[in-house]
Amino acid sequence: MRPPTPKEKKLGEGIRIRLTKREKEQLTERCQKEGYLNLSDFGRAKLLRKREIRRIEASKEFSELMGQMDFELNKIGVNLNQIAKKLNTYLGNQLDLEDKRTLYNSFEVLKKCFSLLEKYTNHIPS
Repeated sequence: MRPPTPKEKKLGEGIRIRLTKREKEQLTERCQKEGYLNLSDFGRAKLLRKREIRRIEASKEFSELMGQMDFELNKIGVNLNQIAKKLNTYLGNQLDLEDKRTLYNSFEVLKKCFSLLEKYTNHIPS
């Protein structure tokens, strides 16, 4: 057993929680992944901090892609509003071929946006 650090010498109170074996393994994995020395430090950090703030640096490529995506999503919103207004204003409530193409194209752009977001969020540490 290692000698206690000065910080540990000052720590006199404790709590006890009961976990399943799998829960403890998950906590230990997260503890190591997030760079904590032990479960106690990890537990204190998670329990006592109101909120951890992590700064994520975005590459220029990512920032440009997000700008393009913002533009595309705004365009989709405008198109959907125009179609909704048309459907609500005119009798018959039917989509013409142009409206159907716009909806299909919007759906394709949304799928691309989702795919891009998924690609980049998979690189963000949890």
